Amino acid sequence: MAEETKVLRPRVTLSKSDYERLKYWADKHEMTEGEYVQEAVLHMIRWENKDYDLPVAEVRRLNQLIDITTVLSQNVKSLENITVSRFESLLGLTRGDNYLLEEEDGEL
Repeated sequence: MAEETKVLRPRVTLSKSDYERLKYWADKHEMTEGEYVQEAVLHMIRWENKDYDLPVAEVRRLNQLIDITTVLSQNVKSLENITVSRFESLLGLTRGDNYLLEEEDGEL
């Protein structure tokens, strides 16, 4: 005996404007109103489960933000290196340890 699939028919209450929108979008997608509601419910369940693909524009924007964050991190690291280097130079000047203050021996 073949396994029978039961189809349940839940009742949906919509306002007149929502029903008009339902008809419009169902017609636009060449579906019946019932099929459209069925697809809408499945779509919402996938959305709630976070089971959906990101559109191409969102993926590109996310990659752009990741790249910008990486560049900013590298810039901060460079600024840190420059600051430490300049601070060490200032400390060397105050101690008198500076290669610029050494006497020349005449060679280039």
